[in-house]
Amino acid sequence: MMKREVLLHHSERVDDLLTQDIGIIQSDEVFSFSMDAVLLARFASIPRRGRILDMCTGNGVIPLLLTTRSEAVIEGIEIQPRLADMARRSVAMNHLEDRVMIREGDLRELYLETGHGVYDAITVNPPYMPMNGSDIKLNEHQAIARHEIHCTLEEVIQSGARLLRPGGKLSMVHKPLRLAEIISLMQKYRLEPKVIRFVHPRLHMEANMVLIECIKDGKPEVRLRPPLIVYDDQGNYCQEMMEVYYGSSEGRS
Repeated sequence: MMKREVLLHHSERVDDLLTQDIGIIQSDEVFSFSMDAVLLARFASIPRRGRILDMCTGNGVIPLLLTTRSEAVIEGIEIQPRLADMARRSVAMNHLEDRVMIREGDLRELYLETGHGVYDAITVNPPYMPMNGSDIKLNEHQAIARHEIHCTLEEVIQSGARLLRPGGKLSMVHKPLRLAEIISLMQKYRLEPKVIRFVHPRLHMEANMVLIECIKDGKPEVRLRPPLIVYDDQGNYCQEMMEVYYGSSEGRS
């Protein structure tokens, strides 16, 4: 394990990412990555070289995981200053400053700085819950990460479409109950869904996550991959999940 020289703030800790020699700064008070981020980092089609962006990057878990699959330049953008700072410190702690750059800012305005159509691939694990006027019993950081406070689903997809080059790929993880809305919005902004995969907690349970990949200006054609089952009847990870967490770091290209 590499030597870790990093200043931790109150409530923070350093956790290991899978079996890779990578550590990440976490805080339950602010943000801790979960299975959806790991599955997205494994699912996404990314180039070996080029330019990759992770929107809503949080503490930078997805860019860090993607460094094990690609030699491309990987950027992350996060609107919350504290999370962006955690992500930058995690990048520095892993000596990946030449591979990963964390931006602090609003993803809706990033195209004003970078221009249109500059990324070969984009990943995004956006806030899942729309603002519906209900009382949000979370602290500010958690609320922003989970609810569409600073960006709506449409704004995320529109921003991705602006930033992707023609033929570029956007990969997203979200809740299945919003799948129809996701597909409709993707097609509205010329992002054609190409691959969909549902994630089920157990074999006979309803899916609680969906992974979806689309191509900028792609032709209409979608493939449904076999469902991913997380736990067996004994509550242990199924074989594929064991491979995701503890097996090869190589994903599909």
